[in-house]
Amino acid sequence: MPTTAHEPDRTNPSADWWRQAAVYQIYPRSFADSNADGLGDIRGITSRVPYLAKLGIDAVWLSPFYPSALADGGYDVDDYRNVDPRLGSLEDFDEMVSALHGAGIKVIADIVPNHTSDRHVWFQEALAAAPGSPARNRYIFRDGRGEHGELPPNEWTSIFGGGAWERVTEADGTPGQWYFHLFAKEQPDLNWDNSEVHEDFLTTLRFWSDRGVDGFRVDVAHGLKKDMDAVHDDLETIHRADLFALGEHPLWDRDEVHSIYAEWRRVFNEYTPPRAAVAEAWVHADRRARYASPDGLGQAFNFDLLQADFDAAQFREVITKNLAEAAATGASSTWVFSNHDVVRHATRYGLPKGTGRGGAGTDGKDWLLDGGDPAEVDAALGLRRAKAATLLMLALPGSAYLYQGEELGLQEVGRIPEQDRQDPTYFRNRGVEIGRDGCRVPLPWEPTGTSFGFGANGSHLPQPAWFKDYAVSVEEQDAGSTLAFYRRALALRHELVGEEHLEWADAADDDVLHFARTARDGGAWHVVANFGAAPTELPEGEVLLSSVEVEGGKLPGDATAWVRVQA
Repeated sequence: MPTTAHEPDRTNPSADWWRQAAVYQIYPRSFADSNADGLGDIRGITSRVPYLAKLGIDAVWLSPFYPSALADGGYDVDDYRNVDPRLGSLEDFDEMVSALHGAGIKVIADIVPNHTSDRHVWFQEALAAAPGSPARNRYIFRDGRGEHGELPPNEWTSIFGGGAWERVTEADGTPGQWYFHLFAKEQPDLNWDNSEVHEDFLTTLRFWSDRGVDGFRVDVAHGLKKDMDAVHDDLETIHRADLFALGEHPLWDRDEVHSIYAEWRRVFNEYTPPRAAVAEAWVHADRRARYASPDGLGQAFNFDLLQADFDAAQFREVITKNLAEAAATGASSTWVFSNHDVVRHATRYGLPKGTGRGGAGTDGKDWLLDGGDPAEVDAALGLRRAKAATLLMLALPGSAYLYQGEELGLQEVGRIPEQDRQDPTYFRNRGVEIGRDGCRVPLPWEPTGTSFGFGANGSHLPQPAWFKDYAVSVEEQDAGSTLAFYRRALALRHELVGEEHLEWADAADDDVLHFARTARDGGAWHVVANFGAAPTELPEGEVLLSSVEVEGGKLPGDATAWVRVQA
């Protein structure tokens, strides 16, 4: 059954660039280091624009590059309208945008509206001001409980572990009020009931849009509006599933959050073409559509494939549901397998299933917690399945989000010494959270050197010796490399992707998915993904690309193929 096709904007074709874009996420501190300080930077990105252009992506999404103490990898922002001096300057940023645009690549900036850092000028003003002051009203301050306010206002916990309230010392040196932080204590939550907060973020959106930023990825988009007076003091109540499903949770996915994004949409539409946006919204599936509405952000991440097993039935269910949801809202769907928060999918797909050590349908963190032993990963199987899943994903209507290094087939770095770790989740929740450092290790560009070509003087996270085998310069010499495969897939995607719909076809068995899409030239191209072990017949036609070699017209197991079918 075909999905509903999207009708493009004929008056402004460039307005639709984001709908079926291939977007490459760059974690700036781990991409390329231009000044030998061990930290990736803006000029490093600019130096690699030819590589990005050759890869064939449509846009880059930059994780936070703002001034930050790095209490949470840059998501603790000191100044929303500047560049971290360790990463460069605004002039460097402008040069990078110009270089990317010159290569036909759009720029998406990460924006972090739920919280600032505790070094932000507003929070410093709040600490110096009195309780009840306008400066404190920009954040969420409350008096404590107990005879002397020594107890937090309630027992809510932080995402990063421990309590979600931190007590401040007042200007006169006495113990004072408490402020709320959903994440690290260095990330005080903003009060989105304050009009000054609204106006300041509209200024920020215009600031970066005026510098050429084409779109925004909105961090914790579902967390801005809160009911801090809700009577949910016990943790058992606050974690009730129905609160999420009904939009009645005091902290997450409240209906009133969408009034913020309606304001933002009016700003986005001031530009030609309108600025794009995508919500990071971990919400009940039935409530995701509002974030992706044309009057809101336009798109919302779905992480459903990321959370699915390598299983045909699960993939089909996820794809069908998300395409129907996108068609109903006028949005386009998004697809993702890896990012800066999860174990790389080439590793997840190689972990033993059902053993308590990860598996394809988890984020793989349990394997890391148990020591991250590389010997427990079937790297060959993991990469084979990762390439099959990615080739399937790149054929779907909607935006495809890729994470730096997956085009090299990089595995997760499972073992990082404690003294080298950086992620606060590890230190705040030892034994419960392992942190996200393993997917943030700097990229290898060369097989030799102190940091495999990342920079001239080491890297801020240790790189394992086996990184040499995944170096860009090594893979560029190998026509059968993962990099060559990604380049070919992305080039074909540009040639083929047309109308935003697919039609399911009958498959040989339950382990096979088969669908057809209409190419730009009006012809048909078919996608067959074999999740099973036995080979499956391919439709007659020209095999344009396969994740493994096709044998006698049959597609082996754990593989995907694109086939052009003659009418």
